[in-house]
Amino acid sequence: MSTQLARIDPPHSTVSSVFSVPERRLIQRAIALLEHRMFQRGVHLGSPQDVFDFLRLRLGGETHEVFAAVFLDTKHCVIAFETLAHGSIDEAVVYPRVVVKRAIELNAAALILAHNHPSGNTRCSEGDRTVTDRLRTALRYVDVRVIDHVIVGKGTPYSFAQDGLL
Repeated sequence: MSTQLARIDPPHSTVSSVFSVPERRLIQRAIALLEHRMFQRGVHLGSPQDVFDFLRLRLGGETHEVFAAVFLDTKHCVIAFETLAHGSIDEAVVYPRVVVKRAIELNAAALILAHNHPSGNTRCSEGDRTVTDRLRTALRYVDVRVIDHVIVGKGTPYSFAQDGLL
């Protein structure tokens, strides 16, 4: 394949005259892949138990604290699950700027914050409350709603929403 993707032609040229047949096929496959990714709906997390099960599978086996987010569309279908910070055995530093930037890049309407406690204790700490408040405030400025913050450990995960903290 040529390193030159397209040449500058007069405005009347068409894709078929600019690209070779193999290049056109490659472009068509790339467009199909992009359309599939852009318009595919992810899994719908319809209940707190669905969220807990999903997050326990994703974070339950981590030996160090991991802070992540489940980015959601307007219908609360999963756009992406991403780890946003790795930490030590009892702390992960989370920067609101990183979370806001990623939410905007993914065009998320809402998200669920999540992290694990490798100790197994799912009790919410003052630090957990502080980071949640900071992230909620930052995300509010870009119209992204924090639906929950879930702490995964041993047993049933802790939910800020179910405990009335959101």
